[in-house]
Amino acid sequence: MHRLNLPNKITLIRIFLIPLFLVFLISSQKINPLFAAIIFGIASFTDWLDGHLARSTNQVTTLGKLLDPIADKILITAALIPLVELDRVSAWIAVVIIGREFAVSGLRTVAMSKGIIISASWWGKYKMVFEIAAIIFLILNYKTLFINFYLWGTVSIWIAMILSIVSGIDYFMKFWNQYIVESNDEKFPN
Repeated sequence: MHRLNLPNKITLIRIFLIPLFLVFLISSQKINPLFAAIIFGIASFTDWLDGHLARSTNQVTTLGKLLDPIADKILITAALIPLVELDRVSAWIAVVIIGREFAVSGLRTVAMSKGIIISASWWGKYKMVFEIAAIIFLILNYKTLFINFYLWGTVSIWIAMILSIVSGIDYFMKFWNQYIVESNDEKFPN
């Protein structure tokens, strides 16, 4: 039995933070949105940290490749669904973002079964940054003299949704191009 390396432990911490995050997010206490935003921010930071540590210390594992995207999807989904219920995100926007995640996961599974490796694009990384920012702003939902968190969150979630669509199309096109090239190579060997 293999012991978990540090990057995989950090990914598991992200997964275990999700229920704690939800408790604060759906609670009616005034201070709890701040705690929910902090926990979500920490969980989001672990997404960068586990990947950075795995690559920089040569500890990339099959388990990590499986757990990391699952943890990301659970975290984003666990945030968006309650924010729809709290009337801070339109349901259709949440469906587009979550649906893209499922579609890309399915495509990634098909690609791997065909031996096709499709690297993540910058579109997906930008999408994730805007998702995180939007969710934090929408969790806080404060309006101060200088900043309207709801407005910033709404603008950010729209940008995240657009980037979700663009990165999903980009991922599909990369798959399609590699699949067609591979299929043509099999039909017409040199």
